[in-house]
This record gives sequence, C-alpha cells and structure tokens, in this order.
Amino acid sequence: MKPIEYIGAAPVKKKRRSSFGGWVLVAFALSLGAVFLRPLIPFLKAQQELTSDANVLEAIELLESDGDFGSRLAAAALKRTQSKVAYDAAYYKIDFPNGDVPADKGVCTDVVIRSFRGLDIDLQELVHSDLKANFRAYPQLWKAKAPDTNIDHRRVPNLQRFFSRNGQALAMTTEESDYSVGDVVAWRLVNGQTHTGIVVPGPGARKSEKWIVHNIGRGPVWEDALFDFKIIGHYRYGK
Repeated sequence: MKPIEYIGAAPVKKKRRSSFGGWVLVAFALSLGAVFLRPLIPFLKAQQELTSDANVLEAIELLESDGDFGSRLAAAALKRTQSKVAYDAAYYKIDFPNGDVPADKGVCTDVVIRSFRGLDIDLQELVHSDLKANFRAYPQLWKAKAPDTNIDHRRVPNLQRFFSRNGQALAMTTEESDYSVGDVVAWRLVNGQTHTGIVVPGPGARKSEKWIVHNIGRGPVWEDALFDFKIIGHYRYGK
C-alpha cells in the first residue's frame, strides 16, 4: 500500500514544565521558616538546660527529703522523665494486678499510673475494684459491657471518676497557688482529646513555680505547661 503523505503543521513536542517556580517557593518557605524559628532557638536551648538531668536529680532529692506524700509523688513523676518512652496508644493485654504495658511504651495515663505505682499504689487494681462495684457510675463512652483490667485504668475519664469518688476533686482555676505538687490534673486538648499529668515544682531557681510531668507524644517530659490547655479536672489522692 502506498504510504499517505502527512500534510499539515509539523507535530509539536510537548514542552517540559519547568520546576524552577516550585523550587523558588520551597526556598522562600524555608527562608521564612528560618526567620520565624531563629528567635525560638535560644528559648528552646534554655528550656533544655532548665530540665537537664542535673536539675531533675536535684528536684527529686529535695522532694524526697520533704517526706510529704504529694512531694514523693512529684518525685516519682520526675523520675519518669528519665525513661525513654515512645507514645503508643495501642490496646495491650496485661497482667493483673500490677500489670503494665511494655516499659518503653505508654500514654499520658501511664505517667500517672507508674508514678503512683512508685509509691506502691496500684491504680489498675483500685480502679478495677471501684468500677466493678459501681460500673454505671463510671463514664459509658466505649460501649463496654463489663470492666476490663487491661484498659479501664488507662483511660483519662475513668481516672477522673476514680479520683473524684475516692480522693478530692479540687477547684479548677488558673492560679498557681491553688495547685500543690503531687496533684493530678486533667485537660481538654484543642483536638478534643482528654489528657492528664502530675503537678511538680519548676526547676532550679524556678522551683516555686508549678510545672507538670506529662506525656503528650514525646515521652514523659517536665514542662511549664500547667495552663497551656483547658483544665477539666483537678484532683488530690494519696495516703
């Protein structure tokens, strides 16, 4: 067959889109980030120095020498900051009583549970005992039909109910003087989730301030964050 001659404009090869504009935007974003983040670097370094291992150990020693239950609980909470813990909200099947998830994993409630356990108080057993006897008095948020020793004590609303029923539910204010070391606080985060931690003194020269130990995703940390979120519970519990 005789080939047909192509008549018309020559085919035009598609031009490759330049990525130059994209790189310009990336460079601009990085430059802008550097401008805004640079002033934060000294602050972050200062924060790291304040919560150094030396300051942690000094605070623990002072608290333990006090002998007061709240001080000893705060010391136990500060000890948690010396452990490397990855935030892990997975459900684990654990022993009962004195059961625990793997030591290198945990959430905010595990900071509270492990701190109390450092003073021979097993919240797993205590929460289970109270919840089993008063199941309907506890939040019905998880469609549970019976107590579960693996998870009940690791839920913030359940700890709130336990502390309010068996300890002291205190005023929720924004005044530091209303909080004592060893108090347990619950918050509502901006994403709607509940959160909890323990009140401790500030580091070094700031020891008169009220800081907290909590795990909000970076493992147990010592931070000046008591009023960073909406407080929804303030409790005192102990022997």
